Amino acid sequence: MSVDGEVRLRTEADEPGWEVDPDDEWGVAVVATVGRQVKLRRETVGMRAGDFGKAVGYGEDLVYKIESGKRIPRPEFLDRADEVLGAGGLLSAMKEDVAKVRYPKKVRDLADMEAKAVEIGVYENSNVAGLLQTEEHMRALFGAWLPAYADEETERMVGARMARRSIFERSPAPTLSFVQEEVTLRRPVGGRMVWRRQLERLLGLGELRNVSIQVMPTDVEEHFGTGGVIEVLKFPDATAVGRSEGAFNGRPVTDPKQIRILDLRYSMIRAQARTPRESRAFIEQTLGEA
Repeated sequence: MSVDGEVRLRTEADEPGWEVDPDDEWGVAVVATVGRQVKLRRETVGMRAGDFGKAVGYGEDLVYKIESGKRIPRPEFLDRADEVLGAGGLLSAMKEDVAKVRYPKKVRDLADMEAKAVEIGVYENSNVAGLLQTEEHMRALFGAWLPAYADEETERMVGARMARRSIFERSPAPTLSFVQEEVTLRRPVGGRMVWRRQLERLLGLGELRNVSIQVMPTDVEEHFGTGGVIEVLKFPDATAVGRSEGAFNGRPVTDPKQIRILDLRYSMIRAQARTPRESRAFIEQTLGEA
């Protein structure tokens, strides 16, 4: 951007949401390492921070923040820095780890567990399960939350959730089962077209041999999901981790006795829901009415 012929350099105010979470030890270490590499390369070629900043379109203060590990560098910054400093691709190669730092630690931890799990069961009663959502649906959900998120924060959360969807491409494929409350499929989140595409995605995923999608009818008077969301992930070594809003204060648990309780509840929920075939017919009917 230029003002009266002068190039306007980026400042912190132009990059909200790119601060480093001080409680994220791994993230802090990654950003500090990348910052040191940028500074080392800059000093090696004998370029002052101000001149380097002008070359990459950043203000001198922001360059110092990145070099000192206090700011997460954008991918385009690393590409431009690599070019300006003649790093031969070494700085650009750090984009993958830096991109992960942008995701909240709890989301990264969840994605790591999902990547290792051989079986995942999810019951959702308020929204379509995150792994099943379309990108448009995600944006509509985040856009409806209060207080409102900044655009940068929304992009960060959407990116993190989209990255988790790689689980559907894993080989060998894990066994994935989902139970959705009927109301989550009837609510037109994001408007009619976004809603229709969300239903179409559910039908598409339901065709995968390793994916089971079931719908809990609203007219079921009592069932074991009234306590809230349930998630159970099982791993190759026979260990597991689970979470439920209505049990164990909502915190993740690994104790076998607690896992058995969540497993039992989830099994009962699946038994009370429509079968996968019946659920598919319901989704198709809902799509036809949308």
